[in-house]
Amino acid sequence: MIKTQTTPNILMVRPASFGFNEETAENNAFQVNDQSLSPQEIKSKAIAEFDQFVIKLKTHGILVSVFQDSDSPTKPDAIFPNNWISFHEDGSVITYPMYSPKRRLERTDEVLNLLEHDFWITEHIHLEDAEEDNKYLEGTGSMVLDRENQIAYACISQRTDVNLLDQFCEIVGYNPISFVSTDSNDELVYHSNVMMAIGEDFAVVCLDSIKNTTERQVLIDSFEETDKEIIPISLEQMNQFAGNMLQVRSVQGDRYLVMSETAKNCLNEKQITSINKHTRILTGKIPTIEKYGGGSVRCMMAEVFLPEKSLS
Repeated sequence: MIKTQTTPNILMVRPASFGFNEETAENNAFQVNDQSLSPQEIKSKAIAEFDQFVIKLKTHGILVSVFQDSDSPTKPDAIFPNNWISFHEDGSVITYPMYSPKRRLERTDEVLNLLEHDFWITEHIHLEDAEEDNKYLEGTGSMVLDRENQIAYACISQRTDVNLLDQFCEIVGYNPISFVSTDSNDELVYHSNVMMAIGEDFAVVCLDSIKNTTERQVLIDSFEETDKEIIPISLEQMNQFAGNMLQVRSVQGDRYLVMSETAKNCLNEKQITSINKHTRILTGKIPTIEKYGGGSVRCMMAEVFLPEKSLS
């Protein structure tokens, strides 16, 4: 089985009830609720941002499967599907335990029904029973996967349990590398994918967030051993979603590092030059989603690595 880091196949969930989730805000420092917009305005703006982002991805040769979220029950974070489901090369699907009870409502087999038209699904692995023990592992938010080298990077937090990380790695045959990451206020970074992104031959990472020098060096060594150029970002850039990026591949074979305009605008010339050596930059304008949802473009895209029926 050939393992690749990038795919042109992406699942995205068009929101029906996007809004500020007070449950996730308990440990997501990226969320802001300043009352400047009404709930209806927030919802309308988020849907418009979502639709424009999907159009931009498709225009650049990315194959996007869009699942329409249902109106009921209300799911304010449904736009971020990568936290509750992941799709793998062997046909397996894994669903994950979620910290917020509201987010647990997002899990639905209807997503699988949508994808089964074009992809082979051979197994559904359920990890969500860990919610009964108040343990969580929120998919590729909690873990940043180096699929080619079979490594799962994870910063440990209330959303990311180290034992569940080990369980995931045992299931898929990966090696775990865990560490503690904190923001400028010394608060735990809630998800790994806001402080780092892994591409085919580079890693965008906020090393400054890892205070333990041994843990930081383990990360650096791992990137060097797997031939990844380290592109460091600052704590302030992390706060601007510069770590929340995803490299994708178009059907034409072009590689893009997808990031928000917020993230792109905070990068300096040296960082952009380093990125451009490896991949093209593709941006989406999603300020409402970032502000009230506390997540950026990477959180909106669930990579589909399932075997394609037309190619198998």
